[in-house]
Amino acid sequence: MQFKLTILGSSSAVPTSHRNLTAHALRVHERFFLIDCGEGTQMQLRKHKIPLGRIHHIFITHLHGDHVFGLYGLISSYNLLFRKEDLHIYAPTELEPILEQHLRIFEPRLRYRIIYHPLVPDGKTLIYEDKHAQVFSFPLFHKVPTFGFLFQERPYERNLRKEVIKKMQIPIRHLKGIKQGEDWITSGGLRIPNKQLTIAPYKARSFVYCSDTLYSPSLTRFFPRADLLFHEATFGEEFKKHARLTMHSTASQAARIAQKAQVNRLLIGHFSARYKDTSSLLNEARAFFPETYCADDGLSFSIPLIREQEKEVS
Repeated sequence: MQFKLTILGSSSAVPTSHRNLTAHALRVHERFFLIDCGEGTQMQLRKHKIPLGRIHHIFITHLHGDHVFGLYGLISSYNLLFRKEDLHIYAPTELEPILEQHLRIFEPRLRYRIIYHPLVPDGKTLIYEDKHAQVFSFPLFHKVPTFGFLFQERPYERNLRKEVIKKMQIPIRHLKGIKQGEDWITSGGLRIPNKQLTIAPYKARSFVYCSDTLYSPSLTRFFPRADLLFHEATFGEEFKKHARLTMHSTASQAARIAQKAQVNRLLIGHFSARYKDTSSLLNEARAFFPETYCADDGLSFSIPLIREQEKEVS
């Protein structure tokens, strides 16, 4: 049951010799989600062994070229590879007419369907769900309509103590309720507490993606106590004024967001090409939030499965 993020591109605005433009692949169990699609993304997908054919959902934060120009090439390659499965694209409303015009010119005979899911800036909004996970969008603060995403596992059920279930000869039809927290009442009327029948479930994992945005502590209400937060850190504090002018964040501002939201780990990226070495940005962020890491192309970050703490019952 994997929950793993792979960095495909960690540069902003323009690629460098070591950093591609913004793109991330997230694996949740057996699903692969693509988040942003800067130029060169399909090459990065192949390089880092992310299976193209298993990506059915693409999430675009906003319509700046370093986050979306790779989408056109990826759609074309899918057509050349005889893709048949639907491709779902979650993006600001302005993308659909732009992409449709591109398709009329370059891909008039698309072999698969593209299904658009326009994002709306109405707070935290559920935009996707399956049996394992849910995805929510929320508005960010940038020059154009921009969105962040929260990927969240569905809650796990409690795990049965099989030896106890077998010993008590509890019928199969009652097991679902017990996994959901119900006690068991024997034929003689004795109540067996659920904690004697089960062990604590795994904690549902979560990943938050905050793309280009002006520093805003108000964002933390959308993702309190997340396991992993990606927050752009285009500049260091020495360019704080420029960050505000361009509606970006600094490394220390990203760390303050992580601190306020009480997340477990912070991942900073979307670095300006002026930073050949990002250690100064990492040190700046760690001064406020020690569990900070720098995004580098090809790095992966897994969120492990851990069991929830049992609450004491008085």
